[in-house]
Amino acid sequence: MLKKKAVCILSGGMDSTLSSYIAKNENYEIIPVHFNYGQRTEIRELKAFRDVCEKLELNNKYEIDIPFFTQIGASALTDNSIDVPVDGIEPGVPVTYVPFRNGIFLSIATAVAEKEGASALFIGVVEEDSSGYPDCTDSFINKMLQAINEGTKESTKLDIVTPLVKLSKSQIVQKAHELDVPLELTWSCYKESDVACGVCDSCRLRLNGFEKAGMTDKIPYKV
Repeated sequence: MLKKKAVCILSGGMDSTLSSYIAKNENYEIIPVHFNYGQRTEIRELKAFRDVCEKLELNNKYEIDIPFFTQIGASALTDNSIDVPVDGIEPGVPVTYVPFRNGIFLSIATAVAEKEGASALFIGVVEEDSSGYPDCTDSFINKMLQAINEGTKESTKLDIVTPLVKLSKSQIVQKAHELDVPLELTWSCYKESDVACGVCDSCRLRLNGFEKAGMTDKIPYKV
């Protein structure tokens, strides 16, 4: 009997890494996909992706370049003229939102899944404890799933698995601990690639998750 396959969108952050470990725990053959899209910490995220893949012993992996995000801009992650906020998470959609990023990621991952004969796409979106991104919601994912199965071969039957979507960051840290996920290999900072800034939205969410879980984050921080 052939092992079921899952394409895992793996940024190298803690959420996508945990999501990939959950796929492994559910006995999927994992095909990790990473996107270089001109983000500020592109090189550091790629290192985290490769480190996690090495830990999981994944050789059939995809590193896909998407250069047009910097051409579009409109996000502090892909446009260096827009500062990354460091004063805390504000209501509404923040400037770190990359327009329709997850929709584009899922579309490309679908093409990989169709080629590889996978039955699932794993993505580590978090709805309740995210930064307010509209492409991280259950509603969005369900609509994307409908479009994906409408626009692929009849023999392609894909499911989008979002194992973290209803979890808080502290629950994610706890779940990662339970599954022995090497969070020290992951990277979350929006601004820095050597030592995490500790003050951007992503660092704040990560540190808050560790604090509420009663655990210590092993990656280095400036503050």
